[in-house]
Amino acid sequence: MKRLLNALLFCFFLLNIAYVHAQDSLKFPVPRGNSKQLFFLQRSQNTNTVVYELNIKNGTLDSIAPVHIFWICYAEKSQKEELTSLQRQHAYGLTTTYISKDHYELRFVANKKHVMQLMRGPDRLFHVYDQVNGKQAILSSIYLQLKGGSLFSPHIEYVMTKGFDVVTGAAVVEKTSSM
Repeated sequence: MKRLLNALLFCFFLLNIAYVHAQDSLKFPVPRGNSKQLFFLQRSQNTNTVVYELNIKNGTLDSIAPVHIFWICYAEKSQKEELTSLQRQHAYGLTTTYISKDHYELRFVANKKHVMQLMRGPDRLFHVYDQVNGKQAILSSIYLQLKGGSLFSPHIEYVMTKGFDVVTGAAVVEKTSSM
């Protein structure tokens, strides 16, 4: 019975992924087909997307740099490009802290106060866990609505965070205004 319930929850989880991604694809392309993808970040400036994926080397997770970050440049030819060192060090990069073999703490370099967890889940896969609407969730995407500012200090009007409740598998969304 427990296996059946887990199987049903997993199917519900997959259906929610498809639903949320279908909604997103109305405005922005959704990165697909990458089994190592953890989550992605998009901004209102253009459709170029920052992808955060597992950094697997020789079949195991790289314990020094467990997350590889790159662009998919949809506004051009949908080519993959590495972040520049400036982007990695001041905007979209992550700091990672090793907690244990299957657990890392992640923080955006642009927002060091916000803590996420990279951990192996009950499904034996790695996920990024975050609080979304007060619930622990598997992070799927982040959208930044930008309004003015400068290259090094953009004004973020709001942040839309999407994920899936780890208990129910239901899609969760949180919109937070910038301070």
